[in-house]
Amino acid sequence: MTSQITTPRPRQDASRTPPSRKRQGKWWLPKPLLALPAWAWLLIFFVAPVGQVLWFSFGYKPGIFGTHANDVLSFDRYAEALSPTFFLTFQNTLWVGIAGTLICLIIAFPVAYWMALKAPLSRRGLLIALVMVPYWANFLVRTIGWQVILAPEGWLSHLLQGLGLTNEPLEILYTRTAVLIGVVYNYLPLMILPLFVAFDRVELPLREASKDLGANRWSTLTQVTIPLAKPGIIVGCLLVFIPLMGDYITATVLGGARGNMIGQLVASQFQTAQNWALGSAMAVLLMLIILLTVAVAALIVWVASRPFAWRRRLVIGEDS
Repeated sequence: MTSQITTPRPRQDASRTPPSRKRQGKWWLPKPLLALPAWAWLLIFFVAPVGQVLWFSFGYKPGIFGTHANDVLSFDRYAEALSPTFFLTFQNTLWVGIAGTLICLIIAFPVAYWMALKAPLSRRGLLIALVMVPYWANFLVRTIGWQVILAPEGWLSHLLQGLGLTNEPLEILYTRTAVLIGVVYNYLPLMILPLFVAFDRVELPLREASKDLGANRWSTLTQVTIPLAKPGIIVGCLLVFIPLMGDYITATVLGGARGNMIGQLVASQFQTAQNWALGSAMAVLLMLIILLTVAVAALIVWVASRPFAWRRRLVIGEDS
């Protein structure tokens, strides 16, 4: 008889287990399920409320004490919402939204540029904190603060009269100008932060290469820095324009009757008139018009940028 000698197999290290075997463990989940919390959040806090508002907009107000009813569906609330008052209020809101977004962009552009490219690296955290700390305060408290400042008997009015710049008390409160000042102050950080991130991503070697090739500071800014920072500019404009169009706190506190905005009109239907169907129809129209305005603005920017893109291609083709 021949004896067979068997050598013991080396124990396999668990850390060297192939990935395919690890995936057969008890806690492995498919990759699409990793996005389940995000989808649940989007469904619960966005899709469901918007869907409910859309459903209410097809209903009606059942009597004096009722808020909404959907046993009879129709588009009558949309026809009722498209009134001259709605269009006049929306025109005022659109003016405030466009002007406020442009003013925020004009103010935030040099501030974010200096913070990202000129300020010392050790102080950037402090500068970002100085921008964000006022934004962390309560929105209503900040707006009421401007109501105190812009009041005819406020310290700003007394200061201007003391300096001889005006002979009468300041008459800005409860006007569209006061609303514009309030929205610019409230939404300015939402423009500064995306621009700061965009400018911070513009690498120094690219700007130095532009200067080495003979470009001056203006050419480097317009042909290198701004095109590379364009996504941040677009994001900042969207972050300011979209919530600004639906803002009703600033218009209520600083605007009064002369600074009325569409957000106040929608809120009054839910809170004062208790007509949830009409308020929902106005809210749906507001969302659609905002989307249409953003699409038209994007189309205008795209058409306006085509000659510059064609010019860059022509210059590159000539250089090659």
